Amino acid sequence: MNKRRAARRRGPAAADDVMWSLMQAAHAVESQLEEALAQVDLSGAKLAALTQLVEADEPVPLGELAARCACVRSNITQLVDRLEADKLVRRVDDAVDRRSLRAAITPLGRERQAAGAKKVDEVRRKLGKALGAIDHAALKRALSDLD
Repeated sequence: MNKRRAARRRGPAAADDVMWSLMQAAHAVESQLEEALAQVDLSGAKLAALTQLVEADEPVPLGELAARCACVRSNITQLVDRLEADKLVRRVDDAVDRRSLRAAITPLGRERQAAGAKKVDEVRRKLGKALGAIDHAALKRALSDLD
């Protein structure tokens, strides 16, 4: 086998190895996030919705919350149902549109969001420590090219 053919074989295999490594790394980070958030009785979706409500600092229409969380309205309705059952949010009437409801974060929801954000920061620091020796800017550029 000549050198050119051998090099072609190594190229895709190396790309495959990188692809699988990235997928395994993403899965590991996702698992660590899920485990960390479970310690404060949250999921990633719940934390995302609570964070949007904290940042808005006022009740948010469910349709707008769905858009902010990049999901469809039926999903946000179910998510708000679960958050409401956990006493983290409550539905309030919209003063302008009587047909609309808004999600309002409760004091317990604010506490849980803050606890979840701390857990996310812990995972982020652990990841940063693991990747400490690499060029973060180069990695970010390379990964952003995947979009």
